Amino acid sequence: MRIFRHAGEDFPRGAVIAIGNFDGVHRGHRAVIAAAKTIADDKGAPLAVLTFEPHPRSVFTPATKPFRLTPFRAKSRLLAEAGVDLLLTRHFDRAFAAIAAEDFVGELLARRLGVSHVAVGPDFTFGRGRAGTSALLQALAPRLGFTVSILAPVSDPSGRIYSASAARAHLEAGRPREAAALLGRAWEIEGPVRRGDRRGRDLGFPTANLAIADYLHPLPGVYAVRVGLEENGALRWRDGVGNFGRRPTFGGEDWRFESYIFDFAGDIYGRHARVAVEDFIRPDAKFDGADALIRQMREDERAARAILAARP
Repeated sequence: MRIFRHAGEDFPRGAVIAIGNFDGVHRGHRAVIAAAKTIADDKGAPLAVLTFEPHPRSVFTPATKPFRLTPFRAKSRLLAEAGVDLLLTRHFDRAFAAIAAEDFVGELLARRLGVSHVAVGPDFTFGRGRAGTSALLQALAPRLGFTVSILAPVSDPSGRIYSASAARAHLEAGRPREAAALLGRAWEIEGPVRRGDRRGRDLGFPTANLAIADYLHPLPGVYAVRVGLEENGALRWRDGVGNFGRRPTFGGEDWRFESYIFDFAGDIYGRHARVAVEDFIRPDAKFDGADALIRQMREDERAARAILAARP
């Protein structure tokens, strides 16, 4: 997948393009992309995605708590896995948000990108004051030389619509399995393994520490996890138990996701790791000293091994 940071002259003209924020790249998003891919294959055209960074929500409400399900690196990987050929990430700021809806369609999509078809979800909005809608896009397209498909809402068998906001709510409530049902996979965080305070190693549970950074903060607590590390050119997943929190027993202040990898003793400081959050075990808690914490950590390990053994 080729990644473009600007809508320059080298962006291939005639692409079929799906547009949206695609945070989480959940089942609904993938339905839009799949519909675009079918059209691209029929046309013999490349499949493209246009998305926006930073997320518009962080521009208009910068004081909001972290909410991203998939920061750009994770999102781009998931889009590549969905078969996207071209990813254009448009810088989003207040100046871009002030562009008239008609100019977004005529100037960006038609003139600069030369798209042949656009696929969007039913609630897609764009332009100044979010005045642009999927219906307006469809009305403007014929005279600008491209076609539009608007995908109907996609829902699960019970009728619940797949959405990023619903996935966020599940994770914040400690329901990662329900979030995974919406996403189509376990929710992950990723990043370089940082050196911590080494308390886990001293307690007999050395951990891989990831800064949660811009990711949504799930419910603080202990989780059954799988940790993915690149080995010999391939990603290998290992079972483990993770904790998201501030380490209240030791007066910690920063938020971390710490994962103890079962039956593993390698040095992974500085390596890039992916942590798939499989299931919730218990809320975060403060313990009366190291001995009480160690006893609980052994119980957590047993619980995580049982959960993961049942879900290979």
